[in-house]
Formats: sequence, structure tokens, C-alpha cells
Amino acid sequence: MAPIEVKNFINGEFVPSSDGVTFDLFSPYSGELVAKVSEGTAEDVDRAVAAAKAAFPAWSALSPQQRGKHLKKLGEMITAATDELAKLDALSLGRPVSTYFDAHYASTHFHYFSEAAYPVGTSSLNTPGFMNVSLRQPYGVVAAIIPWNSPLVFFSKKLAPALAAGNTVILKTSEKAPLSSDRVTAMLNEAGFPPGVVNVIHGHGAVSGAAISNHMQIRALSFTGSVRTGRVIQKAAADSNFKHLIFELGGKSPAVIFADADLDKASKDTQHSIMFHSGQTCMANSRIYVEKSVADSFIAKFNALAAQRKLGDPTLAETQHGPQADKSQYEVVQSYIEEGKKTGTLLSTDVKIPETNAELFVGPVIFLQQPEDSKVMKEEIFGPVVCINTFDSEDEALRLANDTEFGLYAAVYTKDIDRAIRFAKGFESGMIGVNCTSPTGAWDMPFGGYKSSGIGRESFLLSMDDWLEQKAVFIKVDGR
Repeated sequence: MAPIEVKNFINGEFVPSSDGVTFDLFSPYSGELVAKVSEGTAEDVDRAVAAAKAAFPAWSALSPQQRGKHLKKLGEMITAATDELAKLDALSLGRPVSTYFDAHYASTHFHYFSEAAYPVGTSSLNTPGFMNVSLRQPYGVVAAIIPWNSPLVFFSKKLAPALAAGNTVILKTSEKAPLSSDRVTAMLNEAGFPPGVVNVIHGHGAVSGAAISNHMQIRALSFTGSVRTGRVIQKAAADSNFKHLIFELGGKSPAVIFADADLDKASKDTQHSIMFHSGQTCMANSRIYVEKSVADSFIAKFNALAAQRKLGDPTLAETQHGPQADKSQYEVVQSYIEEGKKTGTLLSTDVKIPETNAELFVGPVIFLQQPEDSKVMKEEIFGPVVCINTFDSEDEALRLANDTEFGLYAAVYTKDIDRAIRFAKGFESGMIGVNCTSPTGAWDMPFGGYKSSGIGRESFLLSMDDWLEQKAVFIKVDGR
């Protein structure tokens, strides 16, 4: 097939980068050239901000219902294009179509926020001689920088509430996976969004991402990605205009398995968590702690499940496990595997690597009894690599689970409800699974982490707060 031409979307039109530069995007499975992508520049960001600023007065003046009809229409269009969107992510980042839920996720978010955008202020008569009110108002021009592993999940969870609140948006895609976002961007005009309300920039973070982070006219920014990049963005925000920030920055999530747990369920759940999408998920339980008396049984069950994974062409329905997203990601994962071999025991899973197009595949990797201070225990790998260690006591298990600078998700498996509640309280993580693990969640529950895993929370019920300023108004009432 001919390469897809991916351009920036500014003021309602697809346009090349200001300097005409593009970069090539290759399939991590076949190696074929799948797209030529415009490399967004600082000038492109300036143009997008100008368009968003011009569109803001009219967009924010609409009622939530008037804005919502465009979000609803976009959700309907995404649902109709599910199969096409799944194939685009399979082509660009090797995501198996069999695991694709992203279009449903995105459609649900656009539908929800099409009817949920009635921000509620407060009123007060508690100050004698005054009637006071608080207002919730959009920031104006805001931005989102989304990751590559689940493009439409983050495209929708950031864009939908920001637009519903009345903001105009600059969205930057990841250079690794712009195709599904580009396809949805092509739906915006038909969905009725006025020019300038949504602007989409493609390219590498060092150029367009830096321009967004430093821009003086962007008032709020939501980012999902690495801790390293989050630090750069936070510094840029401080050095520019102290824009409001919402971060989700990854994890090194623990799962604790007690002897009284359902080991069949625990092994199935935790294996799925770390191996889903070839381990390229922020919530994956990459550290598993098993009570010593049942460790051998649990490990045998976990290994048997991992060994059954079918690796192959991500566009085929029978494939469960695709390649890593690109060569650089593959090399990072391999470097961690080599480090892990030096410090712990590698358990063989005997998973069959595809005979063709095998260059970027990493099968399930299981390490046993890694030292707690080893790199594979402390750093986010973002690959199908799990470390399984043992513990003797409840206190030890909780201490080990919390011994990390991350705090996105944690899980405990036990039939003891008192113990489950102790761990739910004791885990230093933003999301807790009891007899379940990631990616289990709920759209009306806060999504976000403790420590270095992020700033703020996203959800159906909380995301509007991220995109609205609060204003207090004091109204003097003259007495008789």
C-alpha cells in the first residue's frame, strides 16, 4: 500500500509543516513504510495557538448542549470506523487488533462529555451584607500531549472534557503512532467543530512538544508519558507562564499474592496485566510478590499461561502479542533483559517467536528473585518483563510493594477481607485492585498516581475540573 500522508491540522485544514519536513513511519511488524508524517515546528505551534485563540470566544460562548452535539457526532463516527482504526494502530505500533478496545473507549468519552458539561459553581450568604458566588470558566487555549501506546484512549480522555468545558485545544500526537489520531482528526470538520477549536500537531517532542510546553498563551497542559519528559515539561511550564499541569507518568506496579488467594485467577490476571500489548502499558503489574508457601505453584501457573501466548501479525485476529512499537523500544527492553540476567534467575517460557518479521518481537520474560535494588525492579521497562519475588509476612509484603518512586497501581489477592482493606489503605498508589489487577478500572473513579506517577486525576467525574478555572465573585448587598 502507498504510504499514508499525515499532515498537521490547523484552523480546520490539513497543512504541511512550516518548513516542509517530514519523517518516515515504519511498521514494527513488516518493516514497510506506512506513513510520511509532517514534523511539526515551533512556527506550526504558534499558528495553531493563534487559530485556537481566535476560535475561543465563539466556542466558549456556546451552551454545553451546543458544544456537546459536535462531541456526540464525533463519538458516533469513531464507532463506525472501529475496524479501520484498529488496523491503523496495528500498522503503526504493532497493537494486535484482537486486543483493540480504544475506539469504544474514545466513543464513550465523547458521548459522556457531550452531555456532562454543565459545570456547577457555588453560592453563599455566609458573609453579612454580601451574596457571593463562584464561577467555573474555561482556561482558553489549552494543550494535550498524548503517548503512543493507546493513542485514541488519551486523545479522547483529554480532548473530550477540555472541549466540553469550552476550551480550544492544541493536541500533539506521538511520533511513534499518529495514524489513528490523524484518522479521527479527519472527522472533526464533518462533526461540525468550527475551525481552530481543535488543532493537531505531529512530530517529535524535542521540537513541537517543547514549543507547546514553553508557550506563553497555552494556559493548561495535560501530558501522559515518561517521568523524564514530565520533568522537562514541568520545568518549561515554570520557566514560562506556570501553566496548569495534569500528568500521568507511568508506574512499576506491584501485585501481592497471599497463600489464601485463588491462584488460578491471580496467575491469569497478573499474566494478562504485564503481557497485554507486549508489556507496553503504564499500569502493568511488573513486580509480583508471592507468599513463599505457594510461590512454586503460582509461578508454574503463571509460566504455563505466558507460554500459551500467540505472537505474530498484529492485523490477524488470532494474534495476542505483537512486536515492540519500534526498534528503539525493542532495544530498551533488550537492554533491561540483559541487566536482569546479571542479577536474577531467568525462567524459560519457551514461547515461539514468529519465523518471519521477528526482528522486534520480545516474548514473555519472567525473572525470579531479583534483588530489590536491581534496575529491573526499580525502573519502568515498558515491555513483557515481570519480576516475581517472595515474602514471608504481611508487613514485609507491604514494605516491598511500596519501595518504589512510582505509585500508579497496586493489587492484592487474598480471601481475608480485613487484610484486603489494610492493603488498600497501606498501598502508596493512586489505584488499588482487590482480587483484580490492572487494567481493571472504572470510568467514574479517579485515574492517576502517587509519587512520581503523576499530578492530578482524570475520570468522568473529575476531568472537567482540570480544564476549568475557579473565580470568586463578591456581591455587596446594601441593607435597608
